[in-house]
Amino acid sequence: MSAFVDEAQLNLRGGDGGAGCVSMRREGPVAMGGPNGGDGGKGGDVWLVASHNVASLVAFKDYPHRNAGSGVHGMGKDMHGKRGEDLVITVPEGTVVRDLYTGELLADLVGHGDRWMAVAGGRGGRGNAKFLSNSRRAPMFAEQGEEGEQRWFRLELKLMADVALVGFPNAGKSTFISVISAAKPKIANYPFTTLEPHLGVVRMDDQSEFVVADIPGLIEGAAEGKGLGHQFLRHIERARALCLLVDLVNEDGLSPEEQERVLLKELGEYRPELLDRPRIVVGTKADATVEELDGWTGLRMSAATGEGVQGIVYRLADLVKEARADAPEREGFVILRPEPVGFLLERLEEHEFRLSGKEVERVVALNDVTMHESLSFIDMRLKRLGVTRALQRAGAQEGDVIHIGAFSFDYVPDL
Repeated sequence: MSAFVDEAQLNLRGGDGGAGCVSMRREGPVAMGGPNGGDGGKGGDVWLVASHNVASLVAFKDYPHRNAGSGVHGMGKDMHGKRGEDLVITVPEGTVVRDLYTGELLADLVGHGDRWMAVAGGRGGRGNAKFLSNSRRAPMFAEQGEEGEQRWFRLELKLMADVALVGFPNAGKSTFISVISAAKPKIANYPFTTLEPHLGVVRMDDQSEFVVADIPGLIEGAAEGKGLGHQFLRHIERARALCLLVDLVNEDGLSPEEQERVLLKELGEYRPELLDRPRIVVGTKADATVEELDGWTGLRMSAATGEGVQGIVYRLADLVKEARADAPEREGFVILRPEPVGFLLERLEEHEFRLSGKEVERVVALNDVTMHESLSFIDMRLKRLGVTRALQRAGAQEGDVIHIGAFSFDYVPDL
């Protein structure tokens, strides 16, 4: 079974926040002990970090679920709970992160060390010491811990290479990369022996090296998805330069010129900008007999015998050097969007409304709705957020059902 995986699903959940504590001072010398319940610890966040020590997404194939640590509950004597441990997940360089359901692009972790916070841990609940005020001298309630965020992602790996080897099946790509680097792809005398991309490092000297990607063979129609075309073409996108290998003794009778035309057509239909990348076209299997060879006048080599290989490697090194000089260093990026503020009031039915928005949902979720004192605090906070005024304007009547998060309340207008 192949150990290379370039697509995976990932379910991440931030740690839950710890609950705040309800506690009152009990020291003998203190005549009027006040509240001293500590806050709960924040739940841990989950981070995705690109690493050059990770080669594929195989770690998520059978184990897609990951959770950060939860925060510890607060305690008396103003002792706050410990924060939950963050979870750092390493992914290969070139990993693209999308929302599983919408396909929205969220992050592109290109280089080693690029990091992105995928889900946040829940906020720790405040202890009753935080609710002390002139009008509330002995608060007997505290906040619950907030649940951590949970979300499904789709990860896609786009290989990071300086040169992508592009050609028809059995054009000699695997043999070439095995000769010029330490990569050991499967090599056989039949088409589609390479079903996964391989990376190889070509070292010219102690100061110069570049990375070559052996891309599985393309066929006509690859840009439309034929022969797993999209899956293979994706790995060409980040290459600085292209090396098109055309088979001088193609078994289907396609001339080198026709092979080049088809390959460029598929690249252009998939991503037009790929045609602007620096490239060379090389005829392979130059060790064949003269009778078998087409009248190819361009660059040629034989990876099997070594003929012309060194010259091709130097040509590729020059292409990479020029491409690196022309293009700035690639940096990972993430999509940062401000969280929506305020709330949304929707009428569901004639006597039913739903309030949504992070602040109003948090007010209800963090407090104990079974305690009268806590309910009074919720009511006060919702008023300050403008919920009461919004319900009045929407025509809410006494007894109407108001849904907030997982809770439902009967509406009672202010007298």
